[in-house]
Parts: sequence; structure tokens; C-alpha cells
Amino acid sequence: MKKQAYSILFLWILASQLVHASQTLVINTTGESPLNTPEQTGFLDLVAAEAFRRSGLKLETVMLPAERGLINVNLGIEDGEMSRIAGLEKIYPNLIRVPESIMDWEFYAFSELKINLNGGWPDLTNYSVAFINGWKILERNVPAETEITKVKNPEQLFYLLARKRTQVVIYERWAGLRQIQQTQLKKVRLIQPALSKREMYMYLHKKHRVLAIKIAEALVSMKRDGSYDKLEEQILEPLK
Repeated sequence: MKKQAYSILFLWILASQLVHASQTLVINTTGESPLNTPEQTGFLDLVAAEAFRRSGLKLETVMLPAERGLINVNLGIEDGEMSRIAGLEKIYPNLIRVPESIMDWEFYAFSELKINLNGGWPDLTNYSVAFINGWKILERNVPAETEITKVKNPEQLFYLLARKRTQVVIYERWAGLRQIQQTQLKKVRLIQPALSKREMYMYLHKKHRVLAIKIAEALVSMKRDGSYDKLEEQILEPLK
């Protein structure tokens, strides 16, 4: 009887693993080129795809507005978020954080003006500022008394800057540099120092709790074997 029970348990575990091996997760991305692209050729797309492959999973991405993406994943409509700051599981209780960062994001101000932000976030109160709605780190740190405009996407963000409808936009370093390059905003520059540098994490809906550990282990292995650094050199370094 015990043998039969163990055999059934073994078959159940094996079947579960086989299901996971062919499973496709739909992950929302809020980044732009060079981090994420519709063709899944951005830096984060490729890192996530390789981590999923090593975990026996397949990746499909969608591009939803930042706030909508979090709501959908919390409801279980999509399976996860690709890159978010730590702590969102406290706000969205159905989210499980993959316990290994996918990337460090550096948040910079971009402007045509020669401005001094050595004092960090408080210095923004002297300027009109725009950023993307739903980016929690910016909503928490840009002073409330600042003249703030929130937009849906980076195209709108840098359009405001080009038309002088805002003095400063705040965005992720690499995607900001790509926007400047693509839109030929020759007078716009990245303002040193960074306002913040934060580890970014993948999040999954709680129904995928077991997979979070597998994906974390895969990310660790990519950083150890050099494949993570190789993707960074190929995609991000040329933008410096």
C-alpha cells in the first residue's frame, strides 16, 4: 500500500514538473527600448527569456500602462511584472516577488537646463517635473509641492520636454538615453548625479509562488556564468 502511495506521489510530482516545463507565463513590461521591445529583443526581455528557459518556462510579454499592469497581475489576469521596485507585495497582496533582482535601475532627471540636483529629490521643487503615471518610486519621492505632470508613456514625456511644457523629466537611465538619441533632442542631457538607484525585481501572481524560486536561481546562475554581463555589454554599453 505504501509503495503504491509513493508511486502515485512520484507520478504526481513528475506530471507537475512536466506541466511547468511547457508553461508560458504572460509578463507585463513597463520599460522601453533598449530594456523592452515589442519583439522581446530588449535587455530585460532577453534576460527574462533566458531565466525562464533555464526554469523550464516560456515567456510572453505584453506592454500595459504601469498602474494597469500592477492591477491586472494582482487580479491574476496577467501572470507577472518584469521589473518593479521591492515592496509592492505590501500594496498588492496577490503579488510574489522573485527574490533576485533582474536589474539595477538608475533614475535620472533629463533637462535642457543646467540645473543642480546635488541635494537630491528636494531640489526638484524649483522646477516643473514630468514622469510616467504609476511609477511608484517617483510618486513617493518627487516632493508634493513640485509642479507635476504625469503622462502615459515616454514618448509623451520627452514630447513635453521638447515643447518646453516641462523643465525636467525623470526616467530610467538607459531608456532615457535611447529616447534622446531617437528623437534627436540634442540639447537635452542626463543630469548627474542619479536621483536614485534601486534594485528591480520580477513579480508573479501568487498562484506561481513555486516558480519564483526557480526563476531567482536562474538569474543567479546567469550572473555567475557571465551571460548576464554579456547581454549588458551588447545592448546597453553602446549607449554610453
